[in-house]
Amino acid sequence: MNQLLGEYPCKIDPKGRLRLPTGLLEQLPVDERDHFVVNRGLEKCLMLYPKKVWDEKSAQVNELNDFDMLARQFKRAFYRGATPLKRDTADRLNFPNQLLEWAGICDGEVVLAAVDDKIEVWAAAQYNEQLDKELDMAQLAQTVLGNNPLP
Repeated sequence: MNQLLGEYPCKIDPKGRLRLPTGLLEQLPVDERDHFVVNRGLEKCLMLYPKKVWDEKSAQVNELNDFDMLARQFKRAFYRGATPLKRDTADRLNFPNQLLEWAGICDGEVVLAAVDDKIEVWAAAQYNEQLDKELDMAQLAQTVLGNNPLP
């Protein structure tokens, strides 16, 4: 599993095509640069997964108990709108319009935020607003890590 890093301001064209930045592509193994899956994120963003990562995440989701109502609801939400994407010869991905609309990506300005093994795709204004309202880093670290600081 690759640790992806970086924050990339980009533009998406009126047809929903976004060129993947070279710096981001180069972090992926050569055989994992062409196929991706996009779905709705947990916040108002899209999640872009390299296909190999998507397969691992969806395998985890598929293990959830179908007899549990919350598990079924989560599965529906996770798979809702999930779409395979293939990189074209110009290093672009063509995002489905309904997902772009859902995420509020309408003016062409987006931010790709690499988080662990996936990429969040945000409308630039929403990304900045989200970061502005988050807790300060020290408080967030205390809340999430408590007395277990990172090594």
